[in-house]
Amino acid sequence: MQITLSFATTADGYLDDNSPRRLMISTPEDWEAVLRLRASHDAILAGAETLRRDDPALLLRDAAARELRRARGMRPDLTKVTLTHSGRLSPSMRFFTEGDADRYVFSEKELPELKGVAEVISSDSSITASAIVTQLEKRGVERLLVEGGASVLRMFLAEGMADTVRRAVNPQLTLGPERGGAQFRFEVPEGAAFRRENLGGMEVTTYTLHPDRTEEDLHYLRQAIALSRRCTPCATSYRVGAVIVTRSGDRFTGYTHETSPTHHAEQEAILKATAAGADLHGASIYSSMEPCSQRKSEPESCTQLILRHGFARVVFALYEPDRFVCCRGAQTLREAGVDVRVYPELAEGVRRANAHLGR
Repeated sequence: MQITLSFATTADGYLDDNSPRRLMISTPEDWEAVLRLRASHDAILAGAETLRRDDPALLLRDAAARELRRARGMRPDLTKVTLTHSGRLSPSMRFFTEGDADRYVFSEKELPELKGVAEVISSDSSITASAIVTQLEKRGVERLLVEGGASVLRMFLAEGMADTVRRAVNPQLTLGPERGGAQFRFEVPEGAAFRRENLGGMEVTTYTLHPDRTEEDLHYLRQAIALSRRCTPCATSYRVGAVIVTRSGDRFTGYTHETSPTHHAEQEAILKATAAGADLHGASIYSSMEPCSQRKSEPESCTQLILRHGFARVVFALYEPDRFVCCRGAQTLREAGVDVRVYPELAEGVRRANAHLGR
């Protein structure tokens, strides 16, 4: 998933003031740019506090973009996403009542009052950006725009779940601590590429935190999928292929049951790499399917192996179906700080390789 964080602040770093009315920080020119940015994404996320304070509809205003989504068989408005710790959300909010969109609410408790207006994704544990991204990917979201508020922006940045950050500052607007509401300051990572522009007086800077590696990822993923077809079909396991690329450029491959009836593809590739004395710290592993998170036939799952050897990136095409176990490999890896990328456009090739198991 590609994740963009977008926010506007006053010159002294406030996202809003402390009055009950919404503070318009952006100029008309900047706001038009924000609407265009929304149109380039699949989903938009705002925290529950933002919904309670501003009551935004979060609609896609671009008519051409709406028609394009319809032509692709999608609902015309962006998928709407919010998260709540307290559960204080009213079904009368514009988030729920306006637009033709899928709606998801991440909550730490059940919310029966939202039945029929949104899908509530509840959990007994704390809400994390890693969990949000993983669950949204499983529901088909590929490009997520996060618009705040401050605590939500901090959560995504703290977990490394941002590829691009768009910061718009109004240099003519200052609030001070007496009038200021939520304050947010973005600490720019050292070496981050950036682009600056002025939009009607707004100073807009767009930072790239994770460069686009799509072409490279697709290249190795296709190799992994091709490798998976070497595995003899088996009623108790998926046919999976894996490719490892180390920081020095060394490559190692593996596929399910290549040398042992209990070995998974990632395990086979890691065994070859360690036998060759390769340094796997910071390496990338490309697997046709999400790495497993629990095993009965081996002492470690593939997710545990990846973490133990210090891989920096994991790339796959298809989330593991809940056929044998409920896998949470991607989320576990993300929670540990691993950069996880999923390319569903290649998923059909993985399904075909595993057609012997049925759909």
